[in-house]
Amino acid sequence: MSKPVVAIVGRPNVGKSTLFNKLCGKRLSIVDDTPGVTRDRIYGDCEWLNRSVMLVDTGGIEPYSDDVILSQMRAQAQVAIDTADVIVLVTDVRTGVVATDEEVAAMLRKSGKPVVLCVNKCDTVGDTAMDVYEFYNLGLGDPIPVSSVHGMGTGDLLDAVFAELEGRFDDEEDDDVISVAIIGKPNVGKSSLVNALCGENRAIVSDIAGTTRDATDTLLENKYGRFRLTDTAGLRRKSRVDDRIEKYSVMRAVMAVEKSDVCVIMIDACEGFTEQDSKVAGIAHEAGKGCIIAVNKWDAVEKTGKTMDAYRKKLMDDFAFMSYAPIIFISAKTGQRLDRLLELVNFVNTQNTMRIRTGKLNEILADAQARVQPPTDKGRRLKIYYMTQSGVRPPTFVCFVNDKELFHYSYQRYIDNQIRSVFGLEGTPTRYVIRERSEKKNGRKGG
Repeated sequence: MSKPVVAIVGRPNVGKSTLFNKLCGKRLSIVDDTPGVTRDRIYGDCEWLNRSVMLVDTGGIEPYSDDVILSQMRAQAQVAIDTADVIVLVTDVRTGVVATDEEVAAMLRKSGKPVVLCVNKCDTVGDTAMDVYEFYNLGLGDPIPVSSVHGMGTGDLLDAVFAELEGRFDDEEDDDVISVAIIGKPNVGKSSLVNALCGENRAIVSDIAGTTRDATDTLLENKYGRFRLTDTAGLRRKSRVDDRIEKYSVMRAVMAVEKSDVCVIMIDACEGFTEQDSKVAGIAHEAGKGCIIAVNKWDAVEKTGKTMDAYRKKLMDDFAFMSYAPIIFISAKTGQRLDRLLELVNFVNTQNTMRIRTGKLNEILADAQARVQPPTDKGRRLKIYYMTQSGVRPPTFVCFVNDKELFHYSYQRYIDNQIRSVFGLEGTPTRYVIRERSEKKNGRKGG
């Protein structure tokens, strides 16, 4: 299943970004005492008790400000609230409950989403400050005292968040539903594809680029399985995104990718590959999603017997960074190869969740090292002691070596190709985690 989304919201300068960085374990958001530093939403993974969620940091909410920037930040935070599974409202114990806190709390109550109330800047060690109890007035349940600077109380906060998400992690009802995000530039036929797959007009279709503003979900069940299709707004170059509503549409499209299992990256066959197609694909690749490149409007292309092979070869060069992604030529207008597309979605989803036994992995590793010797530097040779798979979506492998610096990217790619030659892993990126282990320590463990 896709990761649940947790949005961190609150008025300006209560420490949202500091808390976000602390929970993610890295400095992803800019932290400053000046209100309004965080304007765009920032995403990051947060792990707790072997479970993971996607955190979203938002700009401070000023409900009734006429300032252009603040009003845009408010609308952007509303997007995060709408798409989140749980909301963390951050307040400041030093200022107590202020009118803005009450307005934000009212907005969250209307959303109907689970809300966890965080009272930040409780930096004093010892009993809970009496000032914390004032926050019961917000009507959002028990306030949780936290110091985002020192990390105190963050465990209790995460316990409360994950308690609200318990149904999401254990929900088996939708385990067989594959979430599919259909992404691409404007006007490549994403909405037409959803309509064609569903056999009815579920989305508005127009030649005007940007018709789809929101990311809309459609449930589809047929002989190929159960799918949740998400039709997203076209992703333009940032320099061309000057409409405020469209900026939020782009954010929603990125969120749709994060919450998907498989991404169908649509290309316009008549226009061919563009730099923006590469950027759109890069979003799905970096997120570790299963990927399919679908060339739409193939019915409109003048063809000879070699047209498809030549087009495929060109796309393989253009998408060299994701050579694992299968390419399919479709027509949403005529229905050409749409059945094959759904079969591919099933196949790629299976590949993205594949688990490989440690013993088999190390057989492949030993054979690969026998074929091509590991690299050396200044007389020191790389030794890969063993590897194991640590996760899926995407398949993630941990390699234990004697020296990280010697494990060059080119040799990692060689090992990856050897694994793919045996297991396929078609349509899915892979991740490698390199860990050092001293030769002396490895010897004591018997290799």
